[in-house]
Amino acid sequence: MGQFEQMKTSIRLSVKNPNTQDDAGFGYGIAALCAGVREKGSLNAAAKGMGMAYSKAWRVIRDSEASLGIQLLERDGAHGSVLTPEGAKLLDAYLEIAEHVSAEAERLFHEKLDQF
Repeated sequence: MGQFEQMKTSIRLSVKNPNTQDDAGFGYGIAALCAGVREKGSLNAAAKGMGMAYSKAWRVIRDSEASLGIQLLERDGAHGSVLTPEGAKLLDAYLEIAEHVSAEAERLFHEKLDQF
């Protein structure tokens, strides 16, 4: 099994609104932006930290908000942004579930390899 020991699984969780037709939702990139806003206090700083243009970050957040039907950020112009209570709740749930699913996928992957 030596060649498999260093392999890792990769799971990308996404949350979508089944009542909309578009593909926008809440996934890894939106979660990273929201976590950056929580940490840095602004969407601009979060976007820069990810190497993303502010205009693209704002569009991605806006599209996700429209698709999900909830506001993720409260924007205060030059004073930055904060997560709304709904945005914080969604981010926390997403991060916890993604961590759990990733750990379980890793465990199952190596369990299955051990069976062969």
